[in-house]
Amino acid sequence: MRSGRLFAAILVTLILAVALGVGLGTGIAWNLPSGGVRPVMASPSSTPIPTLSPEAFAQALSVLDAEETVITQIYAQVSPSVVHITSRTQVVDFFRGVIPQEGTGSGFVYDTAGHIVTNNHVIAGANEIEVILADGTHLTAQVVGTDSYYDLAVLYVDPTKVNAPPVSPGVSDTLRVGQRVLAIGNPFGLDRTLTTGVISALERTIESESGSVMGNVIQTDAAINPGNSGGPLLDSRGQLIGVNTAIQSTSGGSIGIGFAIPIDTVMRVVPALIAEGRYRHPALGVFVAELGYELRPAESGPQRGLLIVDLTPGGGAANAGLQRAQAQRQGRSIVYVGGDIITAINGQTLTTRDDLTLYLESNTRPGDTVLVTVVRSGQTMDLAVVVGEY
Repeated sequence: MRSGRLFAAILVTLILAVALGVGLGTGIAWNLPSGGVRPVMASPSSTPIPTLSPEAFAQALSVLDAEETVITQIYAQVSPSVVHITSRTQVVDFFRGVIPQEGTGSGFVYDTAGHIVTNNHVIAGANEIEVILADGTHLTAQVVGTDSYYDLAVLYVDPTKVNAPPVSPGVSDTLRVGQRVLAIGNPFGLDRTLTTGVISALERTIESESGSVMGNVIQTDAAINPGNSGGPLLDSRGQLIGVNTAIQSTSGGSIGIGFAIPIDTVMRVVPALIAEGRYRHPALGVFVAELGYELRPAESGPQRGLLIVDLTPGGGAANAGLQRAQAQRQGRSIVYVGGDIITAINGQTLTTRDDLTLYLESNTRPGDTVLVTVVRSGQTMDLAVVVGEY
C-alpha cells in the first residue's frame, strides 16, 4: 500500500511538471510569487561544457584515432619480441625434502644472435631457465652474463628458433618528464600485457637487488607488476628506452610508481655481459666513513666528506699515496685519528658514500684517471688516482 502511494505521488509530480512545461532535475528552483507558480532556472553551479561543431568533433576523433593507431601499431610491432621467462629452482625443506620452485618474468630479444635481456633477479639462483616466445615456442636458455648491481642479465637461446626481430634501442638524452611511455611484459603470468603512462621523473636513485644504490633510473606511472621485471619500456616511437626492474608499493602491486634501467646503461652493460660474462665496476680502492652522518667531524676540519678508514692494498688510492685513518679505542667507542678526507672527485663535491659510488659508475671506467681532492692535516690537495675494478 505504501509503495502504491509513493508511485502515485511521483506520477502526479511528473504530470505537473509536464503541464508547466519544465523538466525535473538539478539546476531548477521553484519560485512561488503571489500571482501563481512559475519555474525559474537557477544559476549554473559549474562551468558549462562547450559544444563542438560537427567538423571540430570529427577532427578531434581523427586525432584520437591516430593516437590509438600508433599505440596498437607499436604493440603489434614489439610484442612478438617480448618473451616469457620461467626460472626453476630447488629448495630444501626440513619436512618435505627437496621442493621445486618456479618464478616468472619478462625479457626481450636483444639481437639476432640469440641473446635475450632480462633482470638479474628474474633468473638468479635458477637451476633451469626456459624462454617462451610469442608463438608459443619453448626454448632452454643458458646464462651468458649477469650483473647484480644494475640488475641485468643476458641469456642465450638457439637463434634459429627465434622468429622475432630485436627491439630497436632509443637514447636516454632526449627523454623528458611527461613523455608517453609503453610497457610490455608478463605481469602475474599474463603474457605480453600492454600498459601505458608517462615518464614521472628522471635520474631517480634506487637501491638495487645487491643492496647498492643505482642512479639515473627512470620513474614511470605505467602499471608495472610482478612478472613485468625484465620487460621493455618503450617511447612513443616504439624504441627501447629502459628495462622495467622494480616498483615501490605497499601492497605488492602497482600503485603507479615503477622504475626502469635507462637505455644508455643497458647499452653500456649488456655488451660487456655478452663479451666477458660480467661488467667491470669502477672503484678507488677505499673504505670510507661519512662525516656528519657516521662520524662526528673535527671542529677545525671539514664538516662533510668521506674519511678514509681503510685502503685496498695495491688499489688505485693506495698507489696514489692516499692515507687512511688509524682506529683507536676510547672507552667503549672507536675514534679515528688522522687520515685523508675526500671532499671531491674531478671537482664534484662528495658528502656521502653513495655520492662516490654514483659518480664513479656514471662517469668512469676501470683504467681512467681521476683527480681526487682530499684534506690532510688541514691542507687541501689534489691527487691523481687510477680507477681500479670493484
